[in-house]
Amino acid sequence: MAAPTSVVVLDRGNNTTCTINLHGATVVSWRVNNQEQLFVSKQAQFDGKKAIRGGIPFVFPQFGQWNYGPQHGFARIIRWTLEKSPERLPSGDVEAVFSLMDNDFTRSMWNFPFRLTYRLILREKELHFNICAYNPSKDLTFSFNLLLHTYFKVPDVRRCQITGLHGCTFIDKTRESTVYQEGRDVVTIGEWTDRVYQNTPQEHIITNVVSGRKMRIQKYNFPDTVIWNPWSEGAKEIADFGDDEFPNMVCLEAGHVSAPVILLPGTAFEASQILQVM
Repeated sequence: MAAPTSVVVLDRGNNTTCTINLHGATVVSWRVNNQEQLFVSKQAQFDGKKAIRGGIPFVFPQFGQWNYGPQHGFARIIRWTLEKSPERLPSGDVEAVFSLMDNDFTRSMWNFPFRLTYRLILREKELHFNICAYNPSKDLTFSFNLLLHTYFKVPDVRRCQITGLHGCTFIDKTRESTVYQEGRDVVTIGEWTDRVYQNTPQEHIITNVVSGRKMRIQKYNFPDTVIWNPWSEGAKEIADFGDDEFPNMVCLEAGHVSAPVILLPGTAFEASQILQVM
């Protein structure tokens, strides 16, 4: 396990907490009334050498395979800075801010100056994420992908239903990236699933999450929604994922990945997400 100084805890009281590991600024726990909402594999590694398998890894500047560096980019495998320690707001909610700037390691793969600011607010039954990507350059334009790779904890993924995808086109990575249109009102998962849904609505609901409740996902400036579950065959191929853990998780990931964000010199891009236990 990472040293205690690597972990930041937001505590709202009433056993409602959010824990962030500075390695990747990865949210590794979100408890509402002491009920864990996020899945983290029992085999996840916390040695600071690879991405943490579960929680909410931060994907930037690349989604998927990358010719210049690790899959899903470097943001999830690098130590972030705690910009603002957890602070209680007048509302009783708790806020913390994390940041990441370019350094020798990032420039060795992606030679651009950048600044990421990641603001988290823990509310009674909600977790708010605000992201700002800033290009401080005077003359360089760059493009990037951005995604929150959220692993939701569920009792049985086969009983979950996901709304907000009907009519959307999606890239099916399990079928040679063929493009389809979603005809179902609610999406269910009963096999290996790896799909990038495009131009999705701002809201999704997942049924039958922890304690049979619903989870609402609201997103802004994230036009894509990725749905992923490795299923039994895929789980066996992932070293830091238990062979029998796939029924207890589903990834629903808000992102900007099917087309890149293009950031001109001196400009910023902002996106946000709200998770709500219903």
